[in-house]
Amino acid sequence: MDFVFQRSYRGPLKAVILDWAGTTMDYGCYAPAVVFIEVYRRKGVPITIEQAREPMGAHKKVHIGAISKIDAVGRLWQEVHGRPCTEDDVEAMFQDFVPLQLACLARYADLIPGTLEAVADFRRRGLKIGSTTGYTGEMMKLLLDEANKRGYVPDSSVCATDVPAGRPHPWMCLQNAMNLQLYPMEAFVKIGDTLPDIGEGLNAGMWTIGVAKTGNEMGLTEQKIAALDGAAYQARLARASQRLRQCGAHYVVDWIADVSPLLDEINARLGRGERP
Repeated sequence: MDFVFQRSYRGPLKAVILDWAGTTMDYGCYAPAVVFIEVYRRKGVPITIEQAREPMGAHKKVHIGAISKIDAVGRLWQEVHGRPCTEDDVEAMFQDFVPLQLACLARYADLIPGTLEAVADFRRRGLKIGSTTGYTGEMMKLLLDEANKRGYVPDSSVCATDVPAGRPHPWMCLQNAMNLQLYPMEAFVKIGDTLPDIGEGLNAGMWTIGVAKTGNEMGLTEQKIAALDGAAYQARLARASQRLRQCGAHYVVDWIADVSPLLDEINARLGRGERP
């Protein structure tokens, strides 16, 4: 055969899949970070907030285990306990983590500025709103209640505990697509602030937009960002943006309020037959 014809979706976007902490609420992604520090402190192993943030976006138990594999943390654990961190240790820390996280989540549930306006624009465009998270179902129920009080109600929400494996696997995104009864996956955009967020979207065959300023890669509250001098701010933001791009994000923005113009660009690319 001399010619091969390939099926090509030329329609518009149908949905956005949003992350939670660092993307739509909890400016700086602090709620999980402070609890990871506490569960390791209880084991006599102090970790830095940078170490606590490194695996951010994964299922919380997976995240705890990933911290133990950071070289400096592993060495300190060995010094304190005389052996490497085991799966039983990770499970014990996860059992500590759950009530501690539930106790503080509401304190970090304020929406990031621009979230309600962005979501309203997405809806005006006819897009459905899905969401994914590394939080458990119990934690997510609390956050959904807090978000509802603040005016944000996604059409679908999927937790890492709802699917065979969390990020960077694509299952939460695919479950959202089933919940929303929408396809193909190139008509979806994944928006998130962590490297596993981007991996999740790419593995699901979606367009991806990284959020740099308000998320885990920047790792600062709005007040702490305002206190930075210009050079320090630009350097930190550039590093956060670069890390998101290096893991494959199609686009990177400062915060969710900057997303809408990119949706027009993605629609134009879809119209030309481009795929993520």
